[in-house]
Amino acid sequence: MKKLLIFHNQRGFTLVQAIFILVVLALLGVAMMRLSGIQSSTSVFALQGARVYQAARSGLEWGAARAGGGNCAASTIFTVEGFNVTVGCSSATFTEAAITTTVYQINALAEFGNYGSPNYISRRVEMKVGF
Repeated sequence: MKKLLIFHNQRGFTLVQAIFILVVLALLGVAMMRLSGIQSSTSVFALQGARVYQAARSGLEWGAARAGGGNCAASTIFTVEGFNVTVGCSSATFTEAAITTTVYQINALAEFGNYGSPNYISRRVEMKVGF
């Protein structure tokens, strides 16, 4: 008889526990969804970062090839796989021990998207080469 009274007093406590567990699981699910979205966007930005870096390096190689032929344009813009690449070049001539060397400073800026938009990414690389 005493056992029945104990069960009778605890009738509503299970409902409170169930609601608490459901709320905690819902919050955990929302947190996992946000974490998954952040991880996905991070990997996309890493991939775009690698692609824009390679586009900038191709701009450097293009500028070095042009400079090797004696053509050093101040600024040239072209597109590589959707990336806008701006290549700049400047030169300086040095004479040392009767040997004249021309040193070219080449910089390349690769951009994707418009500045201020969430998918905008850019890389700037620079090198010096002498001939």
